[in-house]
Amino acid sequence: MSSLSAQAPARDPAPIFAALVDRTRLSLLAKLSGGEARSIASLSAGAGLTRQAVTKHLHVLEGAGLVRSLKVGRESRFAYRAEPLDEARAYLDAVSAQWDDALARLKAFVEI
Repeated sequence: MSSLSAQAPARDPAPIFAALVDRTRLSLLAKLSGGEARSIASLSAGAGLTRQAVTKHLHVLEGAGLVRSLKVGRESRFAYRAEPLDEARAYLDAVSAQWDDALARLKAFVEI
């Protein structure tokens, strides 16, 4: 059985999972997942949050690598980045494989 660290992504997945724990941030990611970079004003519309609150959540997502900010004139726009979610998925796949191996060994031991 290979170790989890051998299969895990180079980046620490904890900030990604921490960023995804919040419903507001998940909602913002859903809005951005269409591929179009959007402004804070556009992301705030109908969210029931102030622009400052949306900005705070976007900075958490940016810190986790899930979005990137772009300057368009005087406006900041944010765009979705899929790569960190792919890395998180690879991490979870590695954990799942590790558990599958452990459970298979347990099953083989019990059935002896």
